[in-house]
Amino acid sequence: MTVVQAEPARRTPVAARDGGGLVKFHAPEIVFGVGSLGEAGFAAARLGARRPFVVTDPGVHAAGWVDELLGHLRDARMRPTVWSAVTPNPKDHEVRAAYEAYLAGDCDVIVGLGGGSVIDAAKGVAILTGGAGDILDFAGVDRVSFPIPPLLMIPSTSGTGADVSQFCIVTDTDRSVKITIMGRALVPDISVTDPRLLVTMPEDLNAATGLDALTHGIESFVSLAHNPLADGHALEAVGLVCRHLRDTMTTPLDLEPRGKMAQASLQAGLAFTNAILGATHAMSHQVGGLLDAPHGVVNGVLLPHVIRYNARATPGRFVALAAAAGLDVDSLSPLGAADLLAEHVRRLADDVGVPAGLAQLGVRAEDVPVLARTTLDDACLTTNPREASEADVLALFTDAL
Repeated sequence: MTVVQAEPARRTPVAARDGGGLVKFHAPEIVFGVGSLGEAGFAAARLGARRPFVVTDPGVHAAGWVDELLGHLRDARMRPTVWSAVTPNPKDHEVRAAYEAYLAGDCDVIVGLGGGSVIDAAKGVAILTGGAGDILDFAGVDRVSFPIPPLLMIPSTSGTGADVSQFCIVTDTDRSVKITIMGRALVPDISVTDPRLLVTMPEDLNAATGLDALTHGIESFVSLAHNPLADGHALEAVGLVCRHLRDTMTTPLDLEPRGKMAQASLQAGLAFTNAILGATHAMSHQVGGLLDAPHGVVNGVLLPHVIRYNARATPGRFVALAAAAGLDVDSLSPLGAADLLAEHVRRLADDVGVPAGLAQLGVRAEDVPVLARTTLDDACLTTNPREASEADVLALFTDAL
């Protein structure tokens, strides 16, 4: 979210609390529903596409969704180019290579078909079209200050929210850290969400992205930049994940819970792109950069610890979150509600197969000081509701081992 103030400056966003202040709410055009992939050709045409550049990955390709998309684009008289050499946690060199393919194809509109890694890679290509430097040069807030190609994003997972967000996360392979690029220019022009695509997700990816959506909802609701327009989306997303994620694991072909999780991902994305995030994401990015670990899984491990930490600063915000999760908080203090929510998140993570600690993902005690130090440079930490020093973050990582 961007808070409108008289003087232009780069600053930590300030919350528009209880409806006070002016806020901007960023959102793309959204096409949502079963069968909506069939609208992709029309959507690309509205953006002026003639030679769209389709970014995807081998798994999505193997599932058949790329062929379906290409059929719709060709029906709209377009000549698409496909780039599928994207891996989880997209790497700086992958973005550079994709950009070269974009140039070679003389492409125009960029279409991302896949999970958050694919969509981040697609945004990275768009950034490089400005010719203003390497992808790693844009880490930070509002560094993309030039026009980029139109963006059409089609998610195949239910959790990252990248299809509606102003974030782009890329791995700096030399330093083994993730960089966060954030800015209004990166909000896609059109987002197309078809719940059919979610049935081909591997079970572990379904669990990871679902917990990512839950983290987005919780962190954006307590963020320093929370606002009334984002709050409703955040609470609804939390409730949807808590009610339906388990069902997508037990009945993966049932489109009803898939549709609810697709909605959760979308609403959580709208919440966090406007209210930003917090310490869970700032810390998770570092683990992902170091180990190439699944982002949502790391969030699932860290989130209960960060909930308890942040509740000491803004306990009241966690009452509504716990209630949205379906918990009985009427007889509890705000801190009690926060503790109950943290326990609930951990139970959900257990139920979907997420490890209890970071050590099971490969984090060693000797990694923690470096992880704590690099967390301080992550843009997501600036809107965490409780200040966190390097010692605080180190303690959180240690508790989460």
